[in-house]
Amino acid sequence: MSPGTLHPIARLQQIVAFAGDCLHDADSKNPMEERSAMFLLSRLWGSACAVLLLLWALPLHAQAPAQTEAPHSTPASLVVMNRTIMTFRVPFMGFEPADRAREAHDRIDDLLARQGPANVTTQEIPQGILVKIDDALAFGVTAGDVNTLHNDTLESTATRAADALRGAINETRELRDTRSLLKSVAIAVALTLGYLALLWVLALARRRIGYRLANIAKAKTEQLHLHGVQLIEGDWALDLVRRLTTFLFWVLALLLTYEWTGRVLELFPYTRPWGERINGFLVETAAKIFGGIAGAIPELLIAVIIFLLARFVVGLLSRFFDRVASGRIDFGWVDAETVRPTRRLLTILVWLLALVMAYPYLPGANTDAFKGLSVLIGLMVSIGGASVVGQMLSGTILTYTRTFRVGEYVRIGDHEGTVVELGMYRTRLRTGNGEELTLPNSMVLETPTRNFSRNTAGPRIVVVDTSVTIGYDTPWRQVHEMLREAARRTKGVLAEPMPQVYQTALSDFYVEYRLVMHGMLEEDRPRIELRGRLHQNIQDVFNEHGVQIMSPHYLDDPSDAKVVPQSRWFEAPAKRE
Repeated sequence: MSPGTLHPIARLQQIVAFAGDCLHDADSKNPMEERSAMFLLSRLWGSACAVLLLLWALPLHAQAPAQTEAPHSTPASLVVMNRTIMTFRVPFMGFEPADRAREAHDRIDDLLARQGPANVTTQEIPQGILVKIDDALAFGVTAGDVNTLHNDTLESTATRAADALRGAINETRELRDTRSLLKSVAIAVALTLGYLALLWVLALARRRIGYRLANIAKAKTEQLHLHGVQLIEGDWALDLVRRLTTFLFWVLALLLTYEWTGRVLELFPYTRPWGERINGFLVETAAKIFGGIAGAIPELLIAVIIFLLARFVVGLLSRFFDRVASGRIDFGWVDAETVRPTRRLLTILVWLLALVMAYPYLPGANTDAFKGLSVLIGLMVSIGGASVVGQMLSGTILTYTRTFRVGEYVRIGDHEGTVVELGMYRTRLRTGNGEELTLPNSMVLETPTRNFSRNTAGPRIVVVDTSVTIGYDTPWRQVHEMLREAARRTKGVLAEPMPQVYQTALSDFYVEYRLVMHGMLEEDRPRIELRGRLHQNIQDVFNEHGVQIMSPHYLDDPSDAKVVPQSRWFEAPAKRE
């Protein structure tokens, strides 16, 4: 910086220094010269005051453009001995923050080079607060340098900067102290030896304790059996314990290394700020974690109480429905078949209600991250869970409408078989041909269902029916008795209730007969096998009596009427009633 553009504060310092030199020279002169020197000193102090007034006036003109330029200025930090002393945020008297930091650093170096006592003081001025070393200006703190986001004030900012400067000055002196450095080196060597010894102890403990724990885990897991089947392989448990001990060793080793690094760096003046930041980060992180845990305990207790109450209510419901299932309580619309789904639905409802009530008390529930995660989960459930909810509702409707039960023989659309499961989302049928069909409940609800076991005497008893068409020239009484005889010969057809024959249609060329009976299905065999044996016996009985199972279609009107004379009404095996 040229003399013509010298900073006003620096110019003021030159004037004051010149006055001090004059006063010092006057001490060695005669009284007349001393009076002249005092006169000169008074004139110089007057000039200094004038310059000081000019200095106060200049900011009035400089602050307005500075305020408009401040948003375009980049904050700059004053760093001494790796320690941040002050952060300049706004220009002052035409100097950008970077220039202010550089000038302050140079002035501090010059002041410390004088080998004075280096006493740090502060002085309030209308524009801010001056920080001085041995009554010489080091730097100034203005209102624009205050970090208002942290609720700082001008006084607290200047005090903090002065304290940081004192610490940096002390570290500068310590750096020049050979004895102190040798002491720090000795402590660092001792810490390093202790660090290496602890690492060796950790490694030894990892091998010995880990080996012993792994063998114990292997022995214990090999004793876990259920119905003669080993639940957990011993080698798997052995490998798991070894991995856990290795992970724990590395975690402890990293924490030990982190602590050793911070402690060693704190021993030396130049690296002490780095060590303080390292240790401070660990302490602050631990404090935040434990502070968050401690702060969340009261609300967490409320959430725990809510969940305990929900568990108590679920226990009461379970005991109630156990009595309903055992028949000790008759509850109308809830019977032994609907107890299980009813219990499940009410349990889900209770836990959902408890979760909604406890949600505001969960740790982090009010954070933006937790809210965003909740919205994401809700969106995923609403988009992807529409079909799932539909299946659940369909299963609930099928359960409470009692369309069919487990063990009944049904036909759902083109699928026929025994119901082996009626779940919340699906229905499973066993066809008896080695197949097991899984049908979505929504499809089952929308498809016509025929239940062949609902009005029978047992779960494996089904209704079996078949139809034949016989011409009008065959006596209907004979046809009825032949169909009953075929039913009696069929294995699996029950005698009670008695097989029934119905004439379901009088068509143009034939009569349609329908045989209906109850049959007992063999274990896991399809209904079609019983019908197959019935059809075989129908053919045999009709052949034995010379009756053709045919449905003639006429192309011309025959000469003889196709009627049954009364003399043939009771041909065998028909019986007179």
